[in-house]
This record gives sequence, C-alpha cells and structure tokens, in this order.
Amino acid sequence: MPSDPDVNPDLNRSSKPARSRAAVAVALILGLFLGAILIGSLGWLMLSRTSGQAMLSRMWSALTGRTLSIDVSQPTVVDRIQRLQRLETVVYTMDKIVTGAKENPILPDFLAGDRLLMLVHGEVVGGIDFSNLKPGDVKVDGRQVRLHLPMAQVFSTRIDSAKTRVYSRQTGFLVPSDPNLETEVRQEAERQLQEAALADGILRTAQQNATATITSLLQALGFEKIEFD
Repeated sequence: MPSDPDVNPDLNRSSKPARSRAAVAVALILGLFLGAILIGSLGWLMLSRTSGQAMLSRMWSALTGRTLSIDVSQPTVVDRIQRLQRLETVVYTMDKIVTGAKENPILPDFLAGDRLLMLVHGEVVGGIDFSNLKPGDVKVDGRQVRLHLPMAQVFSTRIDSAKTRVYSRQTGFLVPSDPNLETEVRQEAERQLQEAALADGILRTAQQNATATITSLLQALGFEKIEFD
C-alpha cells in the first residue's frame, strides 16, 4: 500500500517523545502533591498526639497535684518558738589578769602575806529563754505577726581551766600558802568577766541576734511582715 504523501514521518516520530515527557511531568507533579498531603497528615497526627498527651498530663496533674499549706496560727507560732528553748545567741570570750592576796595587818607581805597572779581565759554566754514565751506575746493577723520577746539574759560564765594558769605565787616566809586562795581568785575572775561582758553590751547583742533568728524562722513559716515590740 503506497504511503500517504501528505503525512510527514519525522513529525510522527517527534510527537511520541513529547507525550512521554508530558506524562512524566504530570506524574512527578502528582507525586509531589501526594507527598505533601502525606507529610502534612503525618505532621497533623503527631501534633494531635502531642496535644493529646499534654492535655492528659494536665488532667492527671490536676487530679493528683498537691497544694502548699502552711499553718500560721498563733498556737503553732508559739510552739515553734518555744521549741528553741534556751537560744544561745552570743558568746563573749575574754582573757584577763586577776590578782588575789591575803595580808597580815601587822607583818609585811614577805613574812606573812600570800599573793597570787592568775591569767584567766573565760567565756560568757548570753541569749533568750523562749520557754518563757506566753501566748499573749504573739499576735497573728493573716501573714503578719507581732511578737514581744523575753528579755535577753546571761546563761553562764565559765572559766576555761585548760587555758587558765597561775602566773605567779608569792608566799611569806612565816606562813603556808592558802589552799583556798586560787578558788577565791577564780570566783572573782568569773564575776569580773560577767561585769565586762555586760558593760560591752552582751545583752543588747543577744537580743539583736535572737530577733534575727526569729525573723528567719517566721519567714520560713510564710509570714510576710514581722514586727517586734
């Protein structure tokens, strides 16, 4: 059968590759579109799962959560402070030279006297005895509290025997040394130590330190305003 002279063979051959490229392009675009849909679906699914987990977590926390509760009633405050008992707030240490002597009204010291020179190391402890705190000394109003603290006092005056020594001892030729002289000198040393501590303001310092300690305690209990009178 003779070929149609009007049909161009080259045109038929070129149209097939063009259609193939168009099909590939359409398939590629369709694949990209479907991929975008798939990725978006997966992202939405993951986001939904995360949101759901967060919501469940919030619900669980609401069911099992605990709230902070602090008892700031007046009896509780008084009890907490009274538990401190004798609160030692300051220790006053001191080194002092103390002299003691026994003298004869007629004979001179080198014959009948007894003189002792002692280097004393001691400490005086001051603070507040909170067992004396009364319910009326504490007034609570919400997050505010007003206190009347007991007065500071000296708890003890003690001579440190390990750091205290007799510096010199002179006894007359005609008399023996007095065995009670050292004890009497120690007692006098304690009295002088306490006097020196009081003169230096140990009670004032003890009161200030006690106030600072009680303030920290009450702040830990939740009070916002603390006053002392």
